[in-house]
Amino acid sequence: MRKDIHPDYHTINVVMTDGTSFQTRSTYGKEGDTINLDIDPKTHPAWTGGNTQLVDRGGRVSRFKDKFKGFA
Repeated sequence: MRKDIHPDYHTINVVMTDGTSFQTRSTYGKEGDTINLDIDPKTHPAWTGGNTQLVDRGGRVSRFKDKFKGFA
């Protein structure tokens, strides 16, 4: 392998939406940085059966609903 072309692979903290956290290895940020998740397997409808609503960040869901509101 060539030297100095690969990103730094280190340990980071991941905080789930319910406040639980775990450590994993990643190229994100620096050693010891924290990622706070907005959507995770405990809250995403694809894993929970659709019981929760997705947060519309930026109006994409609203634009989609407006575009297809008369369809069907």
